[in-house]
Amino acid sequence: MTDEGSAAETTASDATEPVTAGPGSPEPPLPYADRPVATAPGHWVLARAGKRVLRPGGAALSAAMLEHAHLAGADVVELAPGLGRTAAEVIAADPASYIAIDRDPDAARRVAAVVGDRGRVRRGEAANTGLPDASADVVIGEAMLTMQGDKAKAAIAAEAARVLRPGGRYAIHELGVVPDDIDEARYTELRKDLARAIHVNARPMTAAAWGQLLQEAGLVVDWVDTAPMALMKLGRNLRDEGLGGFARIARNVIADRELRQRMLTMRRTFKRYEQDMVGIALVAHKPE
Repeated sequence: MTDEGSAAETTASDATEPVTAGPGSPEPPLPYADRPVATAPGHWVLARAGKRVLRPGGAALSAAMLEHAHLAGADVVELAPGLGRTAAEVIAADPASYIAIDRDPDAARRVAAVVGDRGRVRRGEAANTGLPDASADVVIGEAMLTMQGDKAKAAIAAEAARVLRPGGRYAIHELGVVPDDIDEARYTELRKDLARAIHVNARPMTAAAWGQLLQEAGLVVDWVDTAPMALMKLGRNLRDEGLGGFARIARNVIADRELRQRMLTMRRTFKRYEQDMVGIALVAHKPE
């Protein structure tokens, strides 16, 4: 997940500020590395532990979303790409071009190192990219709309629609809640407990609400799929991170008591609401 909504908005000129990472450049620190583990956003705590796949529905749901987005030969824009895991998948699909927009300088430098000369990375806002109208075939955003309030969600979806050419696709992978008619009191409790656990005011939505968000931006939903929200489950981590990655996470958590306590707190919250939360991915197109 990325915390796109946690800082003040940048200007349009900031939105076009290029970021590079030359050969041999030292690896930038993780975002929020200067914040104590106890108060850092939960997704970056998971990254500190060594986790690299930070998507609610896991790597398989991201892969299915990218397949339906049809990346080959496309001009692709990714909003808030985080550690660059999806960026690497996009580049491997041989797009015509790739541009990443991220507000965090450390995250931007990390993604620049991932894509190298196969793409461009710019610092900026997802709701104000500074990109020309109708300049992209695909816009991707994963685990970042969830972190926004209703107005910010709508602004980012509208920006994606503006940047897309007619027929272009907006692909998102976010945190969903089920069922569509979830009890309002249960939903409020879930949202408050989740915010306390991950220190981000996350606002997951039902499948119907995610679809409505895209429709109100003038897009037509073509594909929807879900997967269990299993970010901290053994099986998911073995599949997503591989044996070596899983061992890295285990070593880091065992060696750091504060990290371990924070991870356990998040895990308890995820477990409490595991029947209410899913990873959800949607692909929608801009009408001709």
